[in-house]
Amino acid sequence: MGAVVGTLTMQTKQRRPSRDKADDDLEMTIVCHRPEGLDQLEAQTNFSKRELQVLYRGFKNECPSGVVNEETFKQIYSQFFPHGDASTYAHYLFNAFDTGHTGSIKFEDFVTALSILLRGSVTEKLQWTFNLYDINRDGYINKEEMTDIVRAIYDMMGKYTYPVLKTDAPKQHVDAFFQKMDKNRDGVVTLDEFILSCQEDENIMRSLQLFENVI
Repeated sequence: MGAVVGTLTMQTKQRRPSRDKADDDLEMTIVCHRPEGLDQLEAQTNFSKRELQVLYRGFKNECPSGVVNEETFKQIYSQFFPHGDASTYAHYLFNAFDTGHTGSIKFEDFVTALSILLRGSVTEKLQWTFNLYDINRDGYINKEEMTDIVRAIYDMMGKYTYPVLKTDAPKQHVDAFFQKMDKNRDGVVTLDEFILSCQEDENIMRSLQLFENVI
């Protein structure tokens, strides 16, 4: 999604030559009259009002209807992984953004998640990631869910990225994950176990700073 975010922010900087101040003022007025209001979003996120205006303009450029369905989301996301198949991972990511389970992502959903991933606390970022991995939303990550996520990531990155990838690589990755995360060896990883294990791992903690390039 960071790729999508990058696209949105780049588009906001590529101003059309024919735009004049009246056009810009009109667009800013439309932004300020979103149903939820920028003041409310500013209070609920870690973005300033100006940043929200820029993000909204980019969101509308990419999604003129103001909402993104899953098919459109997949099309946008797949552009950034031309050597792989990003559809499955995009499906999981879409569900993580669609917190209301409405089948579409509104700007409010998008910017709330973005606020957590880019400027949230460590705990907030880890909670969001846990929810992404917890596919069935039962409060636990089991091996089947983790395997599905890992395979989706490998498919997304493509064979060119992993020229010598063995067929059992996803299983090895999942086994290592559970060896580290499943503290009480009950076959599932809880949110507390996930957060504790991540906080103990320096590599994971450093990787949190790269969310904007991954998501």
